[in-house]
Amino acid sequence: MARDILAVFDSEDEIKRLRPDFNRIAALDAFAVISSAPGDHVDFVSRFFAPAAGVPEDPATGSAHCTLTPYRAQKLGKNKLIAHQVSARGGELWCEMLGDRVTIAGATVEYLRGEITI
Repeated sequence: MARDILAVFDSEDEIKRLRPDFNRIAALDAFAVISSAPGDHVDFVSRFFAPAAGVPEDPATGSAHCTLTPYRAQKLGKNKLIAHQVSARGGELWCEMLGDRVTIAGATVEYLRGEITI
C-alpha cells in the first residue's frame, strides 16, 4: 500500500472547489490523498483526505507537508516555502528543506494536556 497519493492541480481555486467522494477515497490502496496546487498568495496550497483512517478532511497536516515540501521546493527552486492548507479551518505552514529533512512551523491549537506515569 502506498502511504499517500499526491494529486497535483493547476490552481488554488481548483483545490478549494474539490468535492471529494470519501467512499471512493477510502477504497483506494493508500492511507490518504493529498491535493496540491500553486497558491495565489503563498507558494502552494493543499488539502488532505484520509477517510479510511476516520479523518474525512484534516484541517492542517504536517505529514502531508513532508511530502509536499520537497516536491514544491524542487519545482520552485527554493528551500523556504509558505503553504496554506485550505480546509474549512485552514492552516498556514512555514516549510523548509534542510538537506533531506523538512522542518515545519506554524500556529497550533492545544487540544490535550496530560501526564503519564510509568
